[in-house]
Amino acid sequence: MDCPVCKKSMVVLELDAVEIDHCMACGGIWLDAGELELLLDAASERNAVLGSLVPDKEIKEKKRRCPICLKKMEKVSCGKDKKVLIDKCRKNHGLWFDRNELCEVISRASLDKNNKIVAMLSDMFGKNMAKQKCTHKPES
Repeated sequence: MDCPVCKKSMVVLELDAVEIDHCMACGGIWLDAGELELLLDAASERNAVLGSLVPDKEIKEKKRRCPICLKKMEKVSCGKDKKVLIDKCRKNHGLWFDRNELCEVISRASLDKNNKIVAMLSDMFGKNMAKQKCTHKPES
């Protein structure tokens, strides 16, 4: 699968039966439909994160194409107070997170440092997610 940002081939990383596609060039992450839900252990976590995904029609950021269907994805805001802008396939193929966006979403969801998603990302990327500072800067 090719990265929707830089068009480089992405690598598949797997942990606990969840595969994510990661672009080594730009640092983006693709989660297929349902994978984010699998990573969030408790129903309250799933409901909080998924319930905060709201289409953002006012954003002028360039729309990315879904790496599966190649259709333009919609921009969705995630979070209640300080929002993170991510890309969601209109046909529900999955979610695209630019570098650090998944970290931002996780940190705002107030997940415990022993949470499955935090542990997975720490294992995959060799970072201590509990201490990592997310410094996402949106592209224009």
